[in-house]
Formats: sequence, C-alpha cells, structure tokens
Amino acid sequence: MPQEPFGAEQDAALQAAAEAAGLTISPAEARPLWRALGGAVPADAAALRDALLALRRRGWRVRLAELARRATGLPARGEDLDAAAAALSRLDSGETELLRALREAVLARLSGHAGLETALAAALEDLPRPPNGEPTLEAIAHCASLVAEAFALPATDAAAFTRRATEEERRQRAARRAAAKAARETQVEEEGRLKDWESSLVRAEALPALLQASRAEVEGWLREGRLPVARHVPLRKGGRRIRVPEFDPAALRQVVPTLRAPRPAARAPTAAPVAEETRRSSNATIARIAGLDRYAAHFATARALDRRIIACLGPTNSGKTYYGLTRLAEAESGVALGPLRLLAHEYRDALEARGVPTSLSTGEERIDSPGSRHTAATVEMCPFNTPFDVAVVDEAQMLADPERGPAWTAAIMGVPARTVIVLGAPDAAPMLRRLAALCGDPLEEIRLERMGPLTAAPTPVPLDEIGRGDAVIAFSRREVFALRAALLRKGRSVAVVYGALGPSVRRAEARRFREGEAEVLVATDAIGMGLNIGPLRRVVFSALSKWDGQSDRPLTVQEIKQIGGRAGRFGGAHAEGVVAVLAGGGNPKDIARGLAAGPVPPVDLRPPVAPDADIVAAVAAEIGTQSLFGALRRIERSVLRRDDPNYRLGDLSTQIAIAAAVDGVRELSLLDRWTYAMCPVDARDEGVQRLTDWAVAHALGSAIPPPRAGRLPPPDRAGQEALQLAERVHRRLVAWRWMAMRFPLIYRDIEGALAESRRLNGWIEAVLSAQPSERNRAGEALAQPVFKGRKRR
Repeated sequence: MPQEPFGAEQDAALQAAAEAAGLTISPAEARPLWRALGGAVPADAAALRDALLALRRRGWRVRLAELARRATGLPARGEDLDAAAAALSRLDSGETELLRALREAVLARLSGHAGLETALAAALEDLPRPPNGEPTLEAIAHCASLVAEAFALPATDAAAFTRRATEEERRQRAARRAAAKAARETQVEEEGRLKDWESSLVRAEALPALLQASRAEVEGWLREGRLPVARHVPLRKGGRRIRVPEFDPAALRQVVPTLRAPRPAARAPTAAPVAEETRRSSNATIARIAGLDRYAAHFATARALDRRIIACLGPTNSGKTYYGLTRLAEAESGVALGPLRLLAHEYRDALEARGVPTSLSTGEERIDSPGSRHTAATVEMCPFNTPFDVAVVDEAQMLADPERGPAWTAAIMGVPARTVIVLGAPDAAPMLRRLAALCGDPLEEIRLERMGPLTAAPTPVPLDEIGRGDAVIAFSRREVFALRAALLRKGRSVAVVYGALGPSVRRAEARRFREGEAEVLVATDAIGMGLNIGPLRRVVFSALSKWDGQSDRPLTVQEIKQIGGRAGRFGGAHAEGVVAVLAGGGNPKDIARGLAAGPVPPVDLRPPVAPDADIVAAVAAEIGTQSLFGALRRIERSVLRRDDPNYRLGDLSTQIAIAAAVDGVRELSLLDRWTYAMCPVDARDEGVQRLTDWAVAHALGSAIPPPRAGRLPPPDRAGQEALQLAERVHRRLVAWRWMAMRFPLIYRDIEGALAESRRLNGWIEAVLSAQPSERNRAGEALAQPVFKGRKRR
C-alpha cells in the first residue's frame, strides 16, 4: 500500500505524537522519520522512540567518521563507527558520548588480536594519515597507549610499551628518511651518469676524424654494418620522421683493430681516452655482457638437450589442456607451467587424480609430494636446471603481454625438457615459430577445433532474463558488485569471481556455481584463464569495452573469443554455447564479428625478454655501480636496440620504480634489492612504499610480521569496507609470503601468515556466499547502474 504523502497535516500529527512521548523531532528529521515509519504514526511511544533512535544513529555514524579523523591516534575502522553508533541509546547523545562509544568500540576490536605487537601493527596501519605525510609521533604514542589499555596492561607496563613503540617508530622513520634521501641522491647520480654517456655519443659526420679514416672508408664500414650503433635518435627532416644513428666512441675504438691495422701515430694519443671511455662502459659492452640478443644461449641445460616443441593451439573448449596433461601424465617426469597459482593447483589436482604424484611450486608456496617426478608451477617458477621428459607451458598467447611476456619467453626457450608442449590460442602461432627458430628446435603444430558450437545472440539480453547457468562478465570489481546487488534484488543467487580474490576463494565460488548452489556467476575477465567453472549456458558481457589502465577501449577479438568461449561444454548440459551482451552494453553484431574473425597475431612478433639476477649483477659490475636503479636504467637504454631483429625488451617499469625506492637501503646487497624489485605488489595499495618500509626494517635486522586484518564483522553483516580490507590484507600477505620464501630469517612467522590467509579466505568465502541483509544490499548497490551502457569511471 503506497505511503500517504508527507505534508503539514502529517508533520503536525508526528510532532504531536512526539510531544506526547516526551520526544523532540527537528524539522530536518520529520520527513525521513515519516518514511521510516511507513507513512503512519505509531500508537506505541516506544516504537516512535526506536524509529527516531535508528534515524539518529545514521547521523551519528557520519559524525563519528568526522570525529575519528580529528582525534589524535585513534585507529578507527568503519566497523568501529557502526558499533559505536549502535551502542548509543540516548537520543541527545553529544560529542563526548560519541567519542567515548567510538573509543570503546576500538578497544574491543584491538583486544581481539593475538598479542600486543600484532594489535599495534594493525592499529598503526589504521591510523588516519595526513595528505602526503605520516601520523605524528604523538599520534603513535596515543595509539600505542590505546593498545596497552585494550590488553589491560598495568600503568607501568603500559608506559614502557608506549615508550618502546614510540622509540621504535622514531628509529624506523630515521632509517626510512635516510634511505629515501640516499635513493634520491643515487637516482640523480645514475641519471647523470647516463646523461654523461649519452652526451659522449657522436653522429656519422664525426667518424672520419674519430677513426682517423677517410670518408669513403667510413661509409664502406657503415654499409657493411661493421660499426656498432649506440642508439637511433628520431628527427624530422623535410616533413618526415627519420632515425639518425649515434655512435659510442669507446665502442668504435674497440672495433678499429678488426677493421684494419691501426696507424702507428694514432696509438699513443688514443691510449688514455680509450681507458677513460672503457671505464664509462660503452653501450656495446653493456649489451655484450647482458647478452639478451643471444637470449636462447642463456639456457645451457635446454640447449644441451635434443628438444622438440609441439604447439597445440585452439580456441577455448577445444581440449588443449586435456591433451597437454594427458601427455604429461604418461611421461616419466614432467612439469606443467601456467599463469596463475590457481591453475598450478588445478594441474596438480588433475595429475594426482590420474595417480601421478605431483609437487607444487609457486612464488609464495611449495608443496613437496614424496617420490614425485612431476611438478605443477607458475610460469615464473620454471626450473631451468633439472631435465624433464615432458613440459607443458599453458596460455602461450601471454607472450604478447609486455610485463609478463618475458616469463613465457624464458619458459619456452629454457625449460629443459625433451618434449615441450605449448598450449595457447591460434594467435600465438607466429611468435612460437620465431621462438622455435631462435632455439634451433623443431616445431610441430597441432590445431584443435572447438568441441561444440558457439554462437552470438542476435539481440541484447535484459538483466531480468539473466538466469541459471549464465555468467555475466564485468570489467571492474565495482561493477561486479553492482551486478551482484541488482541480481540479488531480483531473487537470483549469485557467485562472484574477480582478480582480488585468492585462489581458494575463486575455486569455492566456482564450485558453488558449478554445483548449482548459485544460479548466476558474475565475474571479471579473470575467468578467461582456465578456472574450472563448469558448463555455462551463456556468457553475457556487461559491456563490449573495458578500461585498460589508460583508456576505455573496445574488447579485442582475442578477448571476445577467450572469455566468450567459456560458454558451452562438450558432452555437458549446455553443449551449445551462446555469447551475448547485456542490454545497453553494446552491439551484438560486434560479438558475431569477433567470434567469426580469424587469428590476430601480435603486432610485434619478437618475443619479449628481461634480465635475470646474473645479468643485473654483471651490468652493475661493468658500469661500476651498486645502484640497482642505475643498472636497470642502463639495461633499459642499452641492452637491446629498438630495431633488434630477434628480441624486444619487456616492460621493466615496475622493477625500476621499486629499484628507485629501495636503492637507498644501502645495507642490502644489490641482489637483495633485486629480489625486492621482483616481488609482486599492488601499486594501488601503496605497495611500493610498503615494500620499501619492509626493506628498511630488513636492513635494521628487524623481523617483519605478516600483515593481519584483525577482527572482522560477521559475514552476513559485512559491508564493502570490511570486504575490501580483507582483500587488501590478503594481497599484502601474498607479497609477504613471496618475500618469506626468499628471506625466511626476516619474514619468520610463516605459520602465522598461513593461518591469517586461511582465516581471510574463509571469511571472504562466507561473505560472498551469504545472502546479505537488506541494509548491506543497499550498500552494495551503486548510485548509478554502471552495467548499463559504457562504464562510468
């Protein structure tokens, strides 16, 4: 029954009821209170008071957030604000009561930690931070005293704990400031060194005088390619762009003896400059030392084997993985390499199900299976020194990825197996042919076709028609939860999969959908890589464009095929797969064109490569530096020419950013800093700064405790803030566990990290499988339905 409109008459009735109950309602509260009461004045004064209290609690929650920001050293979370507001029962509660309730809520949460140090670490993480700054030492002291109070320490012990915490923070800050200053100075020094080298380069017109040769001789050597080019400089000439070569004098002088016998008169005056230039290290010298233009030769064990490569290529649902794992299971020894820890677990499970004992190796996890001669691993963990009979390298189209592609190049070129089975989309074929040729390995291509029809829906799909067996694909976490909330309101049960979830939670959500506990799956494009989600009736894209970090661009043909191809399952309940777009998300004809298109090879067929620890150390030694930043910048500039015919340098931007931050931690060796630079971090979560803080603590010899989330609300009452916190801490734990595999004496509490990971995974799984309350459903929904039309950002 519709509510009666709120007007003067309703206002008067409400005020009269309030006066009779001894309550005061402000003009601003009257209309929302009327709506909360359902458009009727309750006869019971207690019901009116309860409704007014609930309304004021919402206002107090906003006020509490402001008080928490202004308070000194109060590490309040959203759940603390909720608990404090719920604890207030006086309708006239003022600022003093609000702060007292908030403080009690924080104390209760901190007391739930396992110990003082754990509680303090979590509390310091939650402290409000001023823009571009750190909490004051006074705030640190207040926070520490609050932790001491939460654990009911005696006054003397509490004062000592607070003093120790403040002194430790002062020590850590001094070390961080010193490291940051040293990093800045090192960066300036190394950039200056690079500029000095670049300023020493000369162009072709200077070569005759430099080489003491005639112009004709120089032109002949250039035509024959006998003079090493340091770099090409883009210029405009006559309205067109040209690339002008520049040369390193030191490198040229080193090749003079191979051109012709040097003139006697030239030897004495050139001796000293050659020594000076060599000390600065020419580009050619750096490139020769790194040897990335001879990358295949780096893998001595693989080159010593009589290898053959089998490229098993086909679309999604064509049986590639079955083929690869079958060959692997039949071999006496082998390794399966994939892009995700989750897939490594699935390979291991599949092999163990066939009676093949299999170990696991990922960046942050090892499981040794006694007597096993098979290993399932992430591609970055490829073992390069242990020969196998068979290796399977999955998702070969990842070769085209600028950041992770070098790991696939290394695995395919370097895995020491007599038979290397490479699985991937047909688009990867041209690059695989080039890789095989560079290795000198014979290549056999096997083409598989999809085991079941895949069609494009002719018309867009309204959200109301999304039902059992459908997967809706979004392109951000925010959009996933908008769709989830909308489908829950329509009575659907929903499982979700997105990148921030840990492997065990993704598998649990996939199982819920596969076994029918959830009717609909809402996922990001994370499902495009092999996760066993079971038969899909239909894949429905929320939009046919995605934000790639730089712009909103249309989905590629490969993305449409890779993700849409998850629809249908040969021999299953949905043999025919359907690919569609949500109403308002794009033109269905674009899907039809994408599914019908042939393979689209990468624009650049040269495989990407990246340096390893040995190369970094060799380059640093050659240029006479202990700066990781300097070594990586020189590699970036020097190691591979942009026109190298065989290879291209992968994206080193993340490693260079971390190197610039940790370079000031001089107590850590160059290779220790390189290890930090290789750690997987989330830059959006201040990952580089956190990694730098860990490096500083490492240098001080301090044990680095694993991140912890502290007490979390019950899953059925959890809002987005608590869920995002748990996901954030889980990602930090992934980085911490990765570091613990390399520095176990500093990252010591591996059992604590594993326990916290299990706890967070279980809690997140419970949150996602719970049917949220109406209050939290409303909180999950976005103000605007971002799944209609192009995504708002």
